[in-house]
Amino acid sequence: MEEKRRIVEEYEINPYTMIIMPFQYGSRVYSKIYELHDEYISPFKPLELVKKSCEYFGSSYQGRRDGTKRLIGVTHKAPIIIDPHTSIYLFPTLSPTKIDCMWISHEHIVAHTCINSYDTEVLFHNNQTVTIPISSSSFESQLGRTARLRVKFEQQIKNMEKPFRERILIKNAKKASESSQPYAID
Repeated sequence: MEEKRRIVEEYEINPYTMIIMPFQYGSRVYSKIYELHDEYISPFKPLELVKKSCEYFGSSYQGRRDGTKRLIGVTHKAPIIIDPHTSIYLFPTLSPTKIDCMWISHEHIVAHTCINSYDTEVLFHNNQTVTIPISSSSFESQLGRTARLRVKFEQQIKNMEKPFRERILIKNAKKASESSQPYAID
């Protein structure tokens, strides 16, 4: 992959975002963002980008965390839904308040391999690999939590839509039976 690293002042997490990593830039912590075909540097810390993106998609970070707690009961290192309409689900590698915390998109993970007790190599859909300082068991736990969040959220939506679809079907069936005209015989 040709490296295309650019500094961006504004960045919203989007369906192409794979991972957001802290990046030491002089005395400050910036973010290195890997997308499917691009790489960016943002002057904001990873958690700041996550918070701004939650707001961009109409919620607060705390609201998204509260939603995760309500849906799957997780409060520590909680995965969150950045945008439910485009299925952007991220999970943190550590407590989000820690400066070394990375945020990974559930959607783009193909596989992961244990490198040693402290590191895991992640393979993304674009065949790019990134070694992350997290144990394989912690990574699997975060992956599983995020999968549970996705499933639970999708079930909630289906359960909510089911009565609506049934009402529409019943309403349409009544209309069809009421509008039947007898055949004219000549």
